[in-house]
Amino acid sequence: MSELQTPAIDHSVPPESDGRTLAERVFHQLQDDIVCGLLLPGTKVAEVELAARYGVSRGPLREAIRRLESRKLLERVPHVGTRVASLSHADLIEIYHVREALEGMAARLAAASMTEDEIRGLADLLAQHEQQQDLKEDTAYFQREGDLDFHYRIIHGSHNATLIELLIGELYHLVRMYRYQFSTTANRPQRALAEHRRIVEAIEARDGELAELLMRRHIGRARENIERHAAEAAGRSDS
Repeated sequence: MSELQTPAIDHSVPPESDGRTLAERVFHQLQDDIVCGLLLPGTKVAEVELAARYGVSRGPLREAIRRLESRKLLERVPHVGTRVASLSHADLIEIYHVREALEGMAARLAAASMTEDEIRGLADLLAQHEQQQDLKEDTAYFQREGDLDFHYRIIHGSHNATLIELLIGELYHLVRMYRYQFSTTANRPQRALAEHRRIVEAIEARDGELAELLMRRHIGRARENIERHAAEAAGRSDS
């Protein structure tokens, strides 16, 4: 388990310009650093180091930490302290099996429930993603949270409150962290974008069965990628 390292780059919280409170801004900055892997899973964090890292007092920082604990991105461990959440490969594969089933259902429901405006919004979102330089270079496919995230839009497009709570309320932010880590797999970003497009086409055609099948395959491929990483890690530990 690594200790918190402070890179040379500037991580100070940007000045207030969007109406958000200081606590909200440090929360989003810290969340982004966790999701993007600047603070790796298992990294031990301390308030004094984080306050210096982000250039804030400990009051707003404590509020941000509490919110990140509720999102399961930070966890308190007895006799250890607060650290970035960490899942084993087995835990992550289990979660992806759940995603495969539930997000497949969300895509099927979205095909029946999404409005025409919502579907056009999905297509517009993918057009925005296509302009990302790392995606053009086929090196990574990172999606910002909320409405800037294709999967988030599909889940909300199901218009099923129970499904939304299960996938957004319980799993979303933790899964985002691992989605980002595995988004840099060679030749995967462009394939993932193409899979997203086919899902949108099925939803637009109101073909719920096909939308579910395509979403399950899409997440299944991501799960298989994690399984390969797990096998490689096991091989290294045995050697």
